[in-house]
Amino acid sequence: MSDPATDPITFDFALTEERTSGGTHVIAVSGEVDIFTAPDLKRTIAQAIEGGTRLLVIDLTLTRFLDSTALGVLIGAVKRLRPLDGRMAIVNTEPSTAKTFQITGLDRIFTIVDTREAALEAVGTG
Repeated sequence: MSDPATDPITFDFALTEERTSGGTHVIAVSGEVDIFTAPDLKRTIAQAIEGGTRLLVIDLTLTRFLDSTALGVLIGAVKRLRPLDGRMAIVNTEPSTAKTFQITGLDRIFTIVDTREAALEAVGTG
């Protein structure tokens, strides 16, 4: 696994997590999510769901790029949450990422909003 602190490919990638008072798990992603960094996002989401999270917000406000691997991780999260009656919302303000969601049709699968507050409302804890 690459070390984001020293690897120039993943240098700007970071994940932060918080749990809101309403019980929603928020994962904020910054930098680029690609074949090198997507496994970290996948692991973080899996640990949250395995830990009992049923309401999940993925905040992509500071994310500049998502590749197909990253999209697969997000699809996997929705698939894991559905049988658990869980909900997920994505915060996105990046036009190129929005276009990726539209081109792939994933904007019809994901709940995508432009603020964290709207995402918390979308999952039912706003």
